[in-house]
Amino acid sequence: MKIERELMRGAGPTAVLQLLSAREMYGYELVEALSARTDGVLAMGQSTLYPMLYNLEAKGFIEAEWRTADSGRERKYYHLTGSGRKKLAADQESWTALAQSLIALGIVRGGVA
Repeated sequence: MKIERELMRGAGPTAVLQLLSAREMYGYELVEALSARTDGVLAMGQSTLYPMLYNLEAKGFIEAEWRTADSGRERKYYHLTGSGRKKLAADQESWTALAQSLIALGIVRGGVA
């Protein structure tokens, strides 16, 4: 299932912050994790992810650091900042409230929150 652009615009940054709350990751790793962990629902290409990462970085929610991987390749690893953790907590509350409202309206089946 493909999510409409407007929904992705809202869900994508929160999904990225959630993944980075567990551990730091590089861009392609985020693309793969988003697709795998959401059964493709939040799958996005690098052309969508990288502008999102730059935006999150500009807002101070994530930071990046270039490192050499075991393969010898340079990779830019992203991690959450303190502000990013606060933003994620606020977003989680908002998404939970939205999901509960959609359940109450019968738009989303119960058990999804």
